[in-house]
Amino acid sequence: MRVLQLIDNLDAGGAERVAVTFANTLHSKIDFSAIAVTRKEGILNNTLDKNVPYLFIKKKGTFDLKALSRLKKYVKENNVDIVHAHTTSYFFATLLKLRVPRLKLIWHEHQGNRVHTSRINNKVLYGCSKLFSGILTVNEPLKKWCLTYLSNSKVEYIPNFVSVANISEEEKRREQSIVCVANLKEPKNHINLLRAFKIVNAQFPYWNLKLIGKDFNDTYSQNLKDFVKLNKLTDNVTFKGVVANVNLELKTALIGVLSSSDEGLPMALLEYGAFGLAVVCTNVGQCPKVIGTFGKIVENDNCNQLAQALIEYINDLEMCKYDSKLFREHILANYGLKTVVPQLLTFYKSI
Repeated sequence: MRVLQLIDNLDAGGAERVAVTFANTLHSKIDFSAIAVTRKEGILNNTLDKNVPYLFIKKKGTFDLKALSRLKKYVKENNVDIVHAHTTSYFFATLLKLRVPRLKLIWHEHQGNRVHTSRINNKVLYGCSKLFSGILTVNEPLKKWCLTYLSNSKVEYIPNFVSVANISEEEKRREQSIVCVANLKEPKNHINLLRAFKIVNAQFPYWNLKLIGKDFNDTYSQNLKDFVKLNKLTDNVTFKGVVANVNLELKTALIGVLSSSDEGLPMALLEYGAFGLAVVCTNVGQCPKVIGTFGKIVENDNCNQLAQALIEYINDLEMCKYDSKLFREHILANYGLKTVVPQLLTFYKSI
């Protein structure tokens, strides 16, 4: 089996981390596991296993024929038989399929907000789906959407997965801090989190909130910074930006939070579990099924509920530690490599 992961960039996003994780993990399990990036390299280049073959395609436009030829040559030289295209890279992958008809093409959908659209909003995707050998989704609602609106019946939900880290006794001594790993953009709804943290801060002024993720320096992020300044939260809220090693930040926090208005299955949520954080999350996408009874689920866009859930953990650190331990065990059992990788390989073999 010879598989190429295809992704548009290697910025620190969820889909990008999944593509890298797949390429790294499969390297020792199949004949050939590589990754190709169409448009832009990024910080996740540093997380690629040095033994994983890598191609930067340098695509400059939608119909960049030179870039397409570069990818076609690479696929032929390495006898790739499966191209696993993540999110928006499906169109370029479809052009490749037209040039190399023998290829099996898998599209992997990570964007949870697509369930709010219909076929009329996705005409290009619908057309391309006729050439897909199969579709993977990161949650059940997306699977249902694909079966309803696309021209492909080979659709499976396979959860994202993480490498579960060992946590030393020293690392268990954590700061009084809350962390949110999410790029500063919709639908992550950071303003809801900041409103909730304002309530938390009024009772617990010594607790801190760290926002980790790409800052696009746009109106969205400026509104967040203005809110922090206006409400005198500057000493307690840190905009960390893109962090080379997120793991170091997760090891020092007590609580991981997501306040999104839409999600697929966020890698951040799995990483919170892998690094032993208690979790508070909005009731969107696959999040409630991932968390189960091992964390706190709150209504979408309800800052009061979000604040109350955070305060409950802060007020009862024993409950916080107990839930984080159970959540970590749950992630290890259901979203670790040993559980998910066999599902992925079975899907590859079935197409």
